[in-house]
Amino acid sequence: MARRLLPTLLLSLTALLGLLPAAQAAPADPGPAAGQARGEGPYPTTEEIDHARAEAEGKASSVTALEAALTESRAELDRAARSAEQAVEAYNGAQLALTRARAEESAAAGRATTAEAARAAAVEDAARLAAETYRQGAGAELSALNALLAARGPREAGDRATVVGIASRRTREILDNATSTAAEASRASAAAHTATEASERAATEVGAARARAEQRLSAQQSEVTASGRRREQLLAELAAARNTTVELERRRREALEAIAAREAEAAAREAAERAAREAEAAEAAKASAPPPAAARPWSAEGAAAAVAFARSKIGLPYIWGGEGPAGYDCSGLTMMAWRVGGRQLNHFAADQYAQSTPVTYRQLRPGDLVFWTDTGRAADIHHVGLYIGDDQMIEAPRAGMPIKQASLWIMGTPDFYARP
Repeated sequence: MARRLLPTLLLSLTALLGLLPAAQAAPADPGPAAGQARGEGPYPTTEEIDHARAEAEGKASSVTALEAALTESRAELDRAARSAEQAVEAYNGAQLALTRARAEESAAAGRATTAEAARAAAVEDAARLAAETYRQGAGAELSALNALLAARGPREAGDRATVVGIASRRTREILDNATSTAAEASRASAAAHTATEASERAATEVGAARARAEQRLSAQQSEVTASGRRREQLLAELAAARNTTVELERRRREALEAIAAREAEAAAREAAERAAREAEAAEAAKASAPPPAAARPWSAEGAAAAVAFARSKIGLPYIWGGEGPAGYDCSGLTMMAWRVGGRQLNHFAADQYAQSTPVTYRQLRPGDLVFWTDTGRAADIHHVGLYIGDDQMIEAPRAGMPIKQASLWIMGTPDFYARP
């Protein structure tokens, strides 16, 4: 992944740009001269030359270590930000699971109420049958049979035979209904109880996920503060080692990071192009296979509306769990953008991918979604952005950073692309 190449690129560039001046500054050994041999004249002694060379090499080594420490400090900051965002998306997923669990709890309770009403009605029918049997001193079928035996003539006997059949069927229906509705009511009650327990577990998980998100966000902010202090200290040490100023070293470092970022973005784009070519080749190889199910029709108007909504939110703060209007997190922004665009997406990046149609990098259109994950699994997606064309996207990056337009490659090659 290109985002993992950034620290390596920085180290290589800093070594190249940092060590060359030091090597050039090292004094050349002119070799022994006649005056040196006698210990006379202005020439340095061999010991002085060796000492100067050792000092230059030590300074070069120190500069390299400081540059490496700056690169690692940046990498630690990125890891902290990614960890915090993963926790935020885990919270969004837990919140979505709670919403679903509560909906199921409500539906199960409704089914249980309906089943109980049916059971109560069946019990009343059975009670009326029992009362009738008690009053007649015999079952309904037996009473009807007695009436059949007392019939006068074939026609009356035929009519009463029909009554016997009806009475028998009705009795069976009443008893069967009472039995089946009682069993259904029992099952529905157990399902409602299970759904309630699942809802309670989901609520507990939401609380735990919220606590984890808050903890990681707090750790991230602490890391931002500590990283800022470390960076200033390392820049000051670099300035002393090179005999420059902190401002010059800061500008030099920013230039190095910009070069490394461009290199990483180029590598990320090449990886995306390669993956797209491989996907196209795979599709071509399956040309004789039945065509896949058609995706939902793409709406240019909907995509334009989603992009316009996201643009209007640039500059607003990142708010974890945010769905606006004051601020958004990454999946909250894309959810609300596409709500304006006419698509209903869940506030959970992994679900948004599952609810959309996968595409390749070459198939990207404005309004499509781009996703990142550390594991390569769609279930572990932790960041989503809204593609706007020309290798640019709009994203809610992380806590402490506003919603912004950014390069599609700012986090390396996206792991997934999809069209809502």
